[in-house]
Amino acid sequence: MHPPPGADEDTPNRALLTICLMIATLMQALDSTIANVALPYMQGTLSASYDQITWVLTSYVVMAAIMTAPVGWLSARFGRKNLFITCLVGFTITSMLCGLAGSLNQIVLYRLLQGAFGAALVPLSQSTMMDIYPAAQRGTAMSIWGMGVMVGPILGPTLGGYLTANFDWRYVFFVNLPFGIAAIAGLALLMPKMKPRGTSKFDWTGFAVLSIALSGLQIALDRGQELDWFSSTTITGCFIIAGLGFYLFTVHMLTARNTFIPRAVFADRNFLAALITMGSVGMVLLASSALLAPYLENLGNYPVATAGLVMAPRGVGTMAAMLVAGRLVNRSDARLLMLAGYLMLGFSIYMQEGWTPDVSQAYMVLTIFIQGLGLGFVFVPLQVVAFYTLPAELRTQGTSLLSLVRNVGSAVGISLTSALLSRATQYVHANLAQFITPFSRPLQTGGAVSRLLNPATPHGAALLDSMINTQAQIIAYMDDYKFMLFSTIPAMACLLLMRHPEASHPQASQPAAGHTALE
Repeated sequence: MHPPPGADEDTPNRALLTICLMIATLMQALDSTIANVALPYMQGTLSASYDQITWVLTSYVVMAAIMTAPVGWLSARFGRKNLFITCLVGFTITSMLCGLAGSLNQIVLYRLLQGAFGAALVPLSQSTMMDIYPAAQRGTAMSIWGMGVMVGPILGPTLGGYLTANFDWRYVFFVNLPFGIAAIAGLALLMPKMKPRGTSKFDWTGFAVLSIALSGLQIALDRGQELDWFSSTTITGCFIIAGLGFYLFTVHMLTARNTFIPRAVFADRNFLAALITMGSVGMVLLASSALLAPYLENLGNYPVATAGLVMAPRGVGTMAAMLVAGRLVNRSDARLLMLAGYLMLGFSIYMQEGWTPDVSQAYMVLTIFIQGLGLGFVFVPLQVVAFYTLPAELRTQGTSLLSLVRNVGSAVGISLTSALLSRATQYVHANLAQFITPFSRPLQTGGAVSRLLNPATPHGAALLDSMINTQAQIIAYMDDYKFMLFSTIPAMACLLLMRHPEASHPQASQPAAGHTALE
């Protein structure tokens, strides 16, 4: 196999090509969360419930997770440049279709297609940057790339809030057009071309059963609350299909000769522990954003632009933590950095449990900033530990699998927290409502308050119901944050399974250099 272009020679216009690659990365990463703050506006335009409108987020994430698996094979079969440009063109076109959607079914379909095209953008941009930078500069290149992957989803709500407030929610999708055209033109002119090379047959059986399993699980989680979970034959059937799919995938992985995920990957203790940790990071990364946007807008009565700005400090914290962690990771125990990150992450979620709509903006900003610091301190050391002991020939598959787990964790996290929020709101509303009776003392005073809240009048009953529902939602959000806090515990326990990469080891000095070439 010929060495990748740029590995041993200077690549012309490297800076411009890097900008184009980062535009593609940011487009894909931003679109996982840019629609968060626009969901209440989309909900009204498309006549959807809160549970239904979250499909706009989860459909994109789960399809991106499914289509991550064959990227390596497609790149080798059709050529990296051809695949990259094709996916970027498709991503830009489907972004426009999302903005033009007139119904919930249309936008979910277009988001599925957008996720399918967008799945290849992040791994292909990562591998291309590895090829165009010499070994001595790959650490810096991967730091830039890592910021795009992590900060993109965090800054998405801020940009989405600005566009929704000043234009329309459709512009959160239209904004991709000028950047997409610029990136396509830049890649067509500047990206080194690699000829397609012969490759073995792709394991379509394993990919098919895994896709069926993930799709069944996602549909069940998305629609479970709406259809009352296991009382619905549809939800029961989806869970059965998901379970059967995961069972067949496991059997296929253990018995087939050639699988698209090599069995040896799961034999590495560090990498296996990193998979669990990355799933936890994915859950918190997007689920917390999906919860925070409606909380600020619906309960805190923040304008959409202000809500986006309040969420911005998380991105600032993540960038700061990644810069610091990148310098410390080779000088200290990476597990201790991840432990510090998880402690900050857990503490920030604990702080969110005490939020009410009257909490000050300063306290909110501090909480979100600490959360960003925690995410940054977990993500960078995780890249060192995950690939430190993994054999070089398995790093390409490991990179794809780690991305897949992050995307699946994000999709499952959004679905679970949305379902728990709806369920808890109904449960708490019923419990609080039982204390509102004609014999309640505040309703017997005969004053203005009792007349205003008189449940015997339509206006009084509606006002009482609104007040109870608000309190029920506040308590439900607290329960959701408790769930997220508990979800970090298994990941923290995985730190005990990881082996410490010695700073003097040559692989530790370039943690991202070897595992990113996805050819």
